[in-house]
Amino acid sequence: MKLAYAVLAVMASLPFVAMAQKQNQAATGASAPSAAAASAASPTVNPDTYVIGADDSLSVTVWKEPSFSGTFPVRPDGKISMVMLGDIRAAGRTPTQLSGDITERLKKYIQDPVVSVVVMSVNSQKIFLIGEVNHTGPTMLTPGMTPLQAIAAAGGLTMFANQKHIYILRGVQGKQQKIPFNYKKALKGDNSQDISLQPGDTIVVP
Repeated sequence: MKLAYAVLAVMASLPFVAMAQKQNQAATGASAPSAAAASAASPTVNPDTYVIGADDSLSVTVWKEPSFSGTFPVRPDGKISMVMLGDIRAAGRTPTQLSGDITERLKKYIQDPVVSVVVMSVNSQKIFLIGEVNHTGPTMLTPGMTPLQAIAAAGGLTMFANQKHIYILRGVQGKQQKIPFNYKKALKGDNSQDISLQPGDTIVVP
């Protein structure tokens, strides 16, 4: 009999537990998350400072609107394509700026849209090394990386490398710029060789 009364007591309390859980959810998580909070979920970039580039992969989330949400690759022309919104320029903007643009566009279709943009993979921040290095090809660019650091990341120079006549090819406003780099001077601490690399630079080691 005692066991039966205990079971009945637990069953009677279940509606009150469920109601308490709903009230707790309403107090803590019923409101839509802010775009800034969602963007901050990215483990790799700062949504307010990182500049999106071609080949990056973006996750766009529109609160309670799965048809507008998804993962979008940034095309070589710097744009992404979204349902009903068409092509949107992403490259050259921060995730915060892009989410603001998408929010404004969605107001034609959704009342008070809440949009977050998260960079899922950083593919645009690359440089390239060719010639007499141990590992040719693309290398991920880190903030403030110099040619000396890039060469080190590529496994160093081969024994045939011309250390004094290395150069960097950089595209500037549709034109190609050639920047000389002296590996021997850089090893000696010559500050003139501390060139800050930019995405798309190609280090040529003859």
